Amino acid sequence: MQRIKAAAEVLAVFFVDTAAILFTFRLALIIRIKVLPIFYAGFPPNLTFSGLADIWWVFAVWIFLFYYEGLYTKRFSFWDEIRALWKVSFFSTVGVFTVLSVGKLGDVMSRTIVIVMGIVSILSLPLIRAVTKNALRRFGLLKRRVLILGAGETGKLIVRALRKEPNYGYEILGFLDDDPAKCGMKIDGIKVHRGVDRAAEYIKGCNIEDLVIAMPGAGKERLQSLINNLQHKVQRILFVPDIFGIAVTGTNLQHFFHEEAFAFEMKNNLSNPINIFIKRGFDICMSVLLLPVLSVPMAVIAAMIRLDSKGQAIFLQERIGKRGEPFNCYKFRTMYENAEEALNGVLDRNPDARLEWNTHWKLSEDPRATRVGRFLRSTSLDELPQIFNVLKGEMSLVGPRPYLPREKQDMGDRDYTILLTKPGITGLWQVSGRSNTSYDYRMSLDSWYVRNWNLWLDVVILLKTIRIVIKREGAY
Repeated sequence: MQRIKAAAEVLAVFFVDTAAILFTFRLALIIRIKVLPIFYAGFPPNLTFSGLADIWWVFAVWIFLFYYEGLYTKRFSFWDEIRALWKVSFFSTVGVFTVLSVGKLGDVMSRTIVIVMGIVSILSLPLIRAVTKNALRRFGLLKRRVLILGAGETGKLIVRALRKEPNYGYEILGFLDDDPAKCGMKIDGIKVHRGVDRAAEYIKGCNIEDLVIAMPGAGKERLQSLINNLQHKVQRILFVPDIFGIAVTGTNLQHFFHEEAFAFEMKNNLSNPINIFIKRGFDICMSVLLLPVLSVPMAVIAAMIRLDSKGQAIFLQERIGKRGEPFNCYKFRTMYENAEEALNGVLDRNPDARLEWNTHWKLSEDPRATRVGRFLRSTSLDELPQIFNVLKGEMSLVGPRPYLPREKQDMGDRDYTILLTKPGITGLWQVSGRSNTSYDYRMSLDSWYVRNWNLWLDVVILLKTIRIVIKREGAY
């Protein structure tokens, strides 16, 4: 039954992808015939098109790359699936364009359509896939029945992690734990059953497909026994080791065949000169593209600040840069001129405000903030001038938070990791709760970002930042 369900899922997604490619092609055709001639006379509206039968191979290239990227055989998180789809868009466009150019098949299909199709697919493929996969999950497809061994803190963490990634399709049926005190209780609405050794019975009786072992304190011999005995009773086992916060992005598993041992290979991505060059090139290109777009809003904001209160629109604040070197960070002014005196007065009079300040280094009701300043903070628009720091090479678009000199002593032994790269206008902590997160958690996220950096992580953080800024989530 599970094999039939798995085959049905692959076929359903295959038909969805085929329909998405056809839709993208038709949309590209309309843009080429109806839209582009309006803006450029070099695109005549009377384009000849020989028909789908003559360009079947174009769609075959796209579908092959869907398969090659594992989009029918692997489970992806939401952002990893978007990355795979964008790779399909890029390589399909390059491949089809190359065939048309080398084979001189311009009369069969316009190369302009190929390029437009590739551009349109960047939005259409992820959107169509996300909507249709959600619909399929509502009909019971693309779901995996999961059992978690271990109802401790690690098990609770895994439940939260799986629920934040609905794209995996995990349906958690229950916990198994040996602690009699936990038997019958519910964790996030999921019941805990007694008896880890009865896992095989639950797997068979409940048609469990995947198993998560979250028992870091069980001991090596018992964990090895559980994995070996249950491996062939489910489709896959997810083993969660008692190691958190280490580098995981791009981590490879190295196995040593003759010794039956394995090791995790974790690369220092930001030590690679090529990666440093790529990150800097990405910063420059994106900043140059964004600056003309942001210039008018920045001019308006500057005028609003000057009209709202006395003082300059932009102020400089010393921050800690890469390798601990200080630099002047540009920001729109959000405070009155007597800001520090007002802050000290509030902290002295209000113990709750003092506690909030010591926890977050920010106040939800900050007496220093001007009327315009409160709006700029809630939308993070006060940080727009930092794009000039990026162009100067002092900051990056994405990176750790730019810390104040007085905060260096609070960073502890994490300062070395955090200061390995340039601070960013946005970063992982800004898209993980922003001001709602504790100060210590922010530093943990900054450290994790540095250890796990890759270009796609920067792209994801930028995209998530746009959504969070629009919704004004977690900022004050």
